[in-house]
Amino acid sequence: MSQVISANRLSDGIVVFRASNGAWVEQLRDAEILPDSVAVKAALDLVELDIKANHVIEVAAFDVAVKGDHVEPVHLRDKIRAKGPTIHPGHGKQAAL
Repeated sequence: MSQVISANRLSDGIVVFRASNGAWVEQLRDAEILPDSVAVKAALDLVELDIKANHVIEVAAFDVAVKGDHVEPVHLRDKIRAKGPTIHPGHGKQAAL
């Protein structure tokens, strides 16, 4: 199953996702889709530099379902982290969507 790497940015606590260029992005749609465990391991090895530089914490890879251009987390926890806090949809990062 495909996976994406998420973390919390230390400067503001926002959930971020690792993009293919190594940047941390706020929207799941901009994240790098990792097709297998080898790609996940290689990406997590690179992320260690960001952890040591105190850019991110709580790094984890999670399962996603890819349907065309749409990426959807498989598990509820990751769906919540990707869409923002479970509050009124006019608040949080989901308000910008």
